[in-house]
Amino acid sequence: MRVFHAVAEIPDGWGPSAVTIGKFDGVHTGHRAVIDRLRAVAAERGLTSTIITFDRNPLELLAPEKCPASLVSNAQKLDLLASTGVDATLMVAFDRALAGLDPEDFVHTILVDRLHAAAVLVGSDFRFGARGAGDVAMLRRLGEKYGFDVELIDDVRPEHGRRVSSTWIRELLADGDVRHATELLGSAPTVRGLVVHGAARGRELGFPTANLSPESEGLIPADGVYAGWLTDAGERYPAAISVGNNPTFEGVPHKQVEAYVLDRDLDLYDHTVEVSFVERIRGMVAYTGVEPLIAQIADDVQRARELLGAAQPDDAGEPA
Repeated sequence: MRVFHAVAEIPDGWGPSAVTIGKFDGVHTGHRAVIDRLRAVAAERGLTSTIITFDRNPLELLAPEKCPASLVSNAQKLDLLASTGVDATLMVAFDRALAGLDPEDFVHTILVDRLHAAAVLVGSDFRFGARGAGDVAMLRRLGEKYGFDVELIDDVRPEHGRRVSSTWIRELLADGDVRHATELLGSAPTVRGLVVHGAARGRELGFPTANLSPESEGLIPADGVYAGWLTDAGERYPAAISVGNNPTFEGVPHKQVEAYVLDRDLDLYDHTVEVSFVERIRGMVAYTGVEPLIAQIADDVQRARELLGAAQPDDAGEPA
């Protein structure tokens, strides 16, 4: 997938394109349905499948007090978009200049002049241009003027008629319901970050953990203990993951992510790893002493092993 970070980076003669536009936060199953259709239209008509997305949620600029946390970082979003097989992504800076573009200027400057759009795919609630003045009806009129088709894509509604959305996924992560979030995302919620030195309490307790930097990418789920995976340099390992401020000890940073790789003592310091959450085992609890805590961690590790289908070393040698 080619990536452009500014309209000016798009080479002359690009396209003709099939284009879709959106935040694509999380690149969830609703987004993937749009992208699948985009690729199908592009293949049918010999067009270049192109996504337009933004480097931030527009609310961050327009109404920061209403702006939710992002599900993924820009780097994670580009990786997820690349996995869909789309030809190119234009990630534009959502700044005052872009926010102030008249709807027709937006269409003419980006869709027509640079991407040479022949087909534009959008959802029914699509808005564009300054103050969201452009809607689907206006886009159709502009398509007739500039020579591109507009196709409306239906929402994905897996249950109870609710539309798959980043908002719904945030709610699930806030509740620790990573299994349901995985169904909507199409992949497990994942945090990416640098492994840093911690207080070494996990090692002292017999369960050494990889502690992720507070500057990690991706939305962290609710406090608790999870079964999941740690991926380092393409190698995936089963793990028991703790999220929270570890209430048994004082002075632990809030929302810390620690992953204990099952039955393996790996040197991960200064490695950038991914931690993926598969199932919540329990909430966070404060214990009256170290011995009850060690017993609980041992139980958590066994639960994680069972949930992930991971073999102990004496079984098959390598974790599954």
